[in-house]
Amino acid sequence: MDRPSPHHSPYESPNPHRLYRNKERGMLGGVCAGVADYFGVRPAVIRLAVFIGMFFFAFPLIVAYVIAVIALPVRPPQLYRNPEEEAFWRAVSTKPDRTLAGLTQRFRDFEKRITGAEAYVASKEFELNRAIRDLDR
Repeated sequence: MDRPSPHHSPYESPNPHRLYRNKERGMLGGVCAGVADYFGVRPAVIRLAVFIGMFFFAFPLIVAYVIAVIALPVRPPQLYRNPEEEAFWRAVSTKPDRTLAGLTQRFRDFEKRITGAEAYVASKEFELNRAIRDLDR
């Protein structure tokens, strides 16, 4: 069993889906690309929103962008093991109720399959099939 690192809180979420700066896809500091990654949209959409926002809120937007460049960590290169894991954690962050319902349904399906297997193993049919298979040996 893995022991928790002394630098991590036991209450820290294992969910890697957080807001990061994405310098690989970013143009200026990776903030727009990171926000786009977080919300699951294309970076061009966020960049367009920032560009339009500059006409109305230039100073606050520039200050917020600089603070984001300083405060947000850079996105780690291998944040997720595969696309399925990324989709799972994104759903946990954006739609936790759907994720919980999906997991609940998976466990119910699994329980039904286990119950069916237990019923078959305890049945006379299983014993008969085993006896016939043993005769073939």
